[in-house]
Amino acid sequence: MSTTTPRTRTVVSFTLLVAALGAGVTACSSEGNPLAADPYDASDQISFNAPTDPGKKADPDKPLVVTAEDSDGRITDVTVVDDKGRRVSGELAADGSRWHSTSPLAAGTHYTVSVSTEDDDGAPGRKVLAFDTSKPTTQKHLNVTFGPQAGTYGVGQPITADLDQPVHDKAQRAIVERGLQVDSTPAVQGSWYWVDDKHLHYRPREYWPVHATIQVHSNLENIRIGDRLWGGAAKPLTLTTGDRVVAITDAATHQLTLYKNDEKVKQVPITTGKPGFDTRNGIKVVLAKQASVRMKSSTIGISAGSSDSYDLTVYWATRVTWSGEYVHAAPWSVGSQGVANVSHGCTGMSNANAQWFYNNIHEGDIVQVVNSKGDPMEVFNNGFGDWNMPWEKWVLGSALNSAGSTSQSDTARLRPQSL
Repeated sequence: MSTTTPRTRTVVSFTLLVAALGAGVTACSSEGNPLAADPYDASDQISFNAPTDPGKKADPDKPLVVTAEDSDGRITDVTVVDDKGRRVSGELAADGSRWHSTSPLAAGTHYTVSVSTEDDDGAPGRKVLAFDTSKPTTQKHLNVTFGPQAGTYGVGQPITADLDQPVHDKAQRAIVERGLQVDSTPAVQGSWYWVDDKHLHYRPREYWPVHATIQVHSNLENIRIGDRLWGGAAKPLTLTTGDRVVAITDAATHQLTLYKNDEKVKQVPITTGKPGFDTRNGIKVVLAKQASVRMKSSTIGISAGSSDSYDLTVYWATRVTWSGEYVHAAPWSVGSQGVANVSHGCTGMSNANAQWFYNNIHEGDIVQVVNSKGDPMEVFNNGFGDWNMPWEKWVLGSALNSAGSTSQSDTARLRPQSL
């Protein structure tokens, strides 16, 4: 099933249904309803601007135009599909005299055009045509890499699309975005957001459904994006989601509560960042898990030998930011857990509780920090803070939203924190 917003759908053909079907019925003779008859050959009623002779190629930079040549007939529908199953969108004039494509044709591609017509008596006509487009005039391609890797993730996992060429122009961004399709079962409403000229994130309005299947692919291959730039091939991606796992870290009560499918599973005492190293507030997505990780204060700018310096091997570490925030075992602070915040920004708990948390949390699950005095979690560039942006603002980051700005990008305030 597909998402419910046009931001992620493959371009589709535009169909105009003739409203006056009743007029056709009244024109029926005593021999029956012409709408029930087999379609007649509409070859003499239509023309189009693509060559059909062997060896002749259509220019993919030009729109496809289908015209009704017979004043006694009109076009009722045009469907254009390439050999990869991609449909071309288009617009039909209200009087049925002309149809033209509104999305770009792919280069080096074979197309089949199905045209439906209707004469003055309401009898249906049909013509199927085929043509080929010429190959790109340049070999410069825009390649797309989807992320994360295929697998099962928590319901908070965003989809990423990394481009190997920058795309600045909004019209070109719209072409790119229309070609990046996300389909989920069950279906959800979702949208792409342009983080910058080379990176997009996709998320639903709410967290993904549990046990969903998400399929991501590109329809950009051989589609003209801009001068001397054509869409390249992209490897499709399939993800699944697990249970809805959300851990609420309350910096004021010094407790972490884990919920599974909205039911409370366990609450454990914790410590979070002390003043000057306060843990970031907001929603974070689990990035990775490590059974052990070495943490050194020098990597975050703390001078060796100072009262805040450290060099430790930390166990049962669940990473939530690239700058160094983890949920991990902190046996040295057990006396403060549940009572005070004494860490350098991470969420610490006992060895047993950290191992339990490690075993019950997965990549893509949610860790939400509340009541901390720290900065808000960055939306981008320090992990996945995508869920901290309201949906109404998120959709403005799409190139398909005319009210939005395509140059929006959150500048990460990377103040690394480790312990």
